[in-house]
Amino acid sequence: MTTTRGILKALRLTWRATRGGTCVLVLLTLAGAVTPVAAAWLTKSLLDHLTQGADAPRGQVVLLAVGLAVAGLLTGCLPQVLMYANKEFERAVGLLAQQQLYEATGRLVGLARFEDPAFVDRLRLAQQHGGATPGVLVATLLSVVRAVAVAGGFLGSLLLLAWWLPAVVVVSVVPVLAAEMWLAKRRVNAYWQIGPTERREIFYRELLTNLQAVKEIRLFDLGGHLAARMTRERIKANSVRARLDRQELAAQTLTGLVTASSAGAAVVWAVLAALGGRITLGDVSLMIASVAGVQSAGAGLMRDIAKSHQQLLMFRHYLSVVDGEQDLPVPEKPSPVPALTSGVEFRDVWFRYSPDHPWALRGVSFRVPHGRSLGLVGRNGAGKSTIVKLLCRMYDPDRGAVLWDGVDLRDMDPAELRRRIGAVFQDYMTYDLSAHENIALGDLPKASRERVTEAARRSGADGFVRELPRGYDTLLSRLFFQGDDEDGDADRGVTLSGGQWQRLAIARAYLRGRQDLLILDEPSSGLDAETEARIHGQLREYRGSRTSVLISHRLGSVREADDLLVVDAGEVAEQGTHDELIARGGLYAGMFAAQAEGYRSEPAGPVTTGAAR
Repeated sequence: MTTTRGILKALRLTWRATRGGTCVLVLLTLAGAVTPVAAAWLTKSLLDHLTQGADAPRGQVVLLAVGLAVAGLLTGCLPQVLMYANKEFERAVGLLAQQQLYEATGRLVGLARFEDPAFVDRLRLAQQHGGATPGVLVATLLSVVRAVAVAGGFLGSLLLLAWWLPAVVVVSVVPVLAAEMWLAKRRVNAYWQIGPTERREIFYRELLTNLQAVKEIRLFDLGGHLAARMTRERIKANSVRARLDRQELAAQTLTGLVTASSAGAAVVWAVLAALGGRITLGDVSLMIASVAGVQSAGAGLMRDIAKSHQQLLMFRHYLSVVDGEQDLPVPEKPSPVPALTSGVEFRDVWFRYSPDHPWALRGVSFRVPHGRSLGLVGRNGAGKSTIVKLLCRMYDPDRGAVLWDGVDLRDMDPAELRRRIGAVFQDYMTYDLSAHENIALGDLPKASRERVTEAARRSGADGFVRELPRGYDTLLSRLFFQGDDEDGDADRGVTLSGGQWQRLAIARAYLRGRQDLLILDEPSSGLDAETEARIHGQLREYRGSRTSVLISHRLGSVREADDLLVVDAGEVAEQGTHDELIARGGLYAGMFAAQAEGYRSEPAGPVTTGAAR
């Protein structure tokens, strides 16, 4: 059932991708099946006529010779035409398959799948093989049909010569099928086995050439260490591949000996039968062509069946992604997501990333009234980022609920919910695109030049962007050329500092307009003190009277929030205003005092300059 489902899926996908290409491929496949059998019979008839000498009918001989020449031309041309048609066919199918794969990943609501190593491996195999597999699978199935037709025609020819000949040839081909099916499973298992190893090798390879990492790699002299790790992973993968190659060599050598022995025995019988006058010279020619044709078609058939089996096994990874269930449930008739009027609330929320993980949140409850600001404070790993992920419905709570004006987020359409939310994340993205596009991605439908420039001005990015070689059209990457390589006007893009990238990320948030809920997760961590003060002033103005959640390790940046929530080990440790928490003398007061002491501390001694010795 799984095999049939995979074949039907592949057929529907190919028909949808290119109906004309599918029809052409079928016609060429049928022509390729008829031609060799026809050539063998034309050769037999021609030889039988030629053995008659002067008594042979000249007209029929010429006609047979012309027919054989045409068959030869088709035999010479069809493989190349079929190869070209196959490539065109696979490109068209691969394009549609790739579109469907990334549409499927785009439909995933949350983040859990992308943090699951097994899903990441499956997705990698789907990316590597899924786009090509449907086209290859259908082309291989058509090749199977062609091989069956060729083998059937030649077996029928052999049956006319001796009843036992077809049975001998078929039996000689059976080991090829068994060997190829066995090898197909070994290949798929090998791909799955080396998946994690290849991922680690790719990680080290990209790390060694990553612009961001190269400074530390050079400074700490890590190149040799990382290159050695990369080499170890390659050696592991190569050992698996080498073992598979040895298995293929042994299996294919044995099957080759079996088929060659059968063919040799059939040729010896044919020669002896011709010497005894039981068959004609044309029959010998037909027998030799038929045995070779059946064995060639049979071996190709077995390889195609095994290849189809292998492609189906790989296609499973593609189908598991494309047809996979949602990671988070989306109701068929979701509740509307109106403008926020009451507030957002966490009600006894418990959450962990998997049953094997510890609880990230334990019975967390709090409320952010509409128009008020909440500052999230806590040590690293306390659960602050998890709260943000649940607010954006990247995950669902294991227990409890997150409410928007009293409505559970699970009852809403996640896309509609996120249109109501603006955010600047600590791990903001840096896109290898132009400065204009880096900002415009915040709200593509409304990303006019004027709105992008205004967002950049408000975030403090407009000044340095205008000074770039091409202003807002400057490529912010060293990975690609900027401009048209062909007209000689190509140059490399530029790279930005962390603070400059952060201001572009803030500009993206500004471009979205005045959202109902604004989330600011360390929005100024990469900025100098002067720029940070200016950005926070602009963010205060931007937030206005909207509902907002602020996260920062710099407690001076969140002290002005209407309410502070101190999270510790996944639980709400304290809640109140800055003054209330300071007066309480608890965890927040200790953290604030430690930071303040760091600013107040005097140097241990006078600074000695180079001239004072």
